[in-house]
Amino acid sequence: MIRVLIADDHGVIRDGLGRLIGALPDMEVVGLAADGAQAVELCRTAEPDVVLMDLEMPGVDGIEATRRILVDRPAAAVLVLTSFSDRPRILGALEAGACGYLLKDVDADQGAEGIRAAARGESPLDPRAARTVLAARTEPDPAAGLSPREREVLGLLVAGLPNKLIARRLEISEKTVKSHLTNVFRAIGVTDRTQAALWAERNGFRAPEGP
Repeated sequence: MIRVLIADDHGVIRDGLGRLIGALPDMEVVGLAADGAQAVELCRTAEPDVVLMDLEMPGVDGIEATRRILVDRPAAAVLVLTSFSDRPRILGALEAGACGYLLKDVDADQGAEGIRAAARGESPLDPRAARTVLAARTEPDPAAGLSPREREVLGLLVAGLPNKLIARRLEISEKTVKSHLTNVFRAIGVTDRTQAALWAERNGFRAPEGP
């Protein structure tokens, strides 16, 4: 019997999935979570084999919840089920440790087979997600020309920090921050902070993890 936990902030979807999955002879629903934080907590007690994870949820989102769940329970399979097929979310979820990525327009039989595949240790991927993964493997890293420090500065810019706070966070001068940003803008082909933030979103840029 496959033990399934469902995390989705939309009650109708969450309850509907619970009824569909609970009716299958080889599965049982062991928890329903309304957000990422609740999913993390429920995983500690319910011990699911597969976590069906939405991405857009209040507070702790699905990507961060996936990361936390797999720290506590590395044997669990987190299968993303979402409405979003953009590159940053797909790559972000898989980098966080999700075993697969399905979209909510999947039919019930395909969704059930995706859960079974995840429980078997396989990686069910929607064709759109699979194309994104393949493209990411063959395309060069768009930020490959940035130094580690420039990546840090760009990451803090994307997080919304002004130059003064970036300087304070990295313990460098504002003049040095401006110099790094000039190099970053030139390297990625933009002219200002807003364009840089949009570039980062389009290209799935992930800043180096800080302390």
